[in-house]
Amino acid sequence: MTASGNPTTAEELRGAGLRVTAARVALLEAVRDGDHLGAEAIASEVRGRVGHISVQAVYEGLHALTAAGLIRRLDPPGSPALYEGRVGDNHHHLVCRSCGAVADVDCAVGHAPCLTASDDRGFAVDEAEVIYWGLCPACSTARSN
Repeated sequence: MTASGNPTTAEELRGAGLRVTAARVALLEAVRDGDHLGAEAIASEVRGRVGHISVQAVYEGLHALTAAGLIRRLDPPGSPALYEGRVGDNHHHLVCRSCGAVADVDCAVGHAPCLTASDDRGFAVDEAEVIYWGLCPACSTARSN
């Protein structure tokens, strides 16, 4: 742990049972430093930090980080997968139908699950994923002009 008590990226990877490599450290940091990035943008960021990395290695690393719960994958219908570093809370997303901008929005209820299914059909619900669709402020303004 660092002097501030926060674990380093390498310590987080180890704690999640993942091998620490320069590529994994760069991947995790790139996702956390970005804002709902796609794999290509993440690959570009990682290359800027560690040099060459194949797209396949980026996808494998993102899969491992997602499975370990260190990052979250968002799959807006009709769009490529996006990744974010905000995990462990109960939040959802706003997506612009025009430009594809994505923004986090906290759950209206605040605790998991934030939605109660009308009929859970016997499932033990522990998470709800909501995507709100509309136009971002910039696209709304452009459309009204």
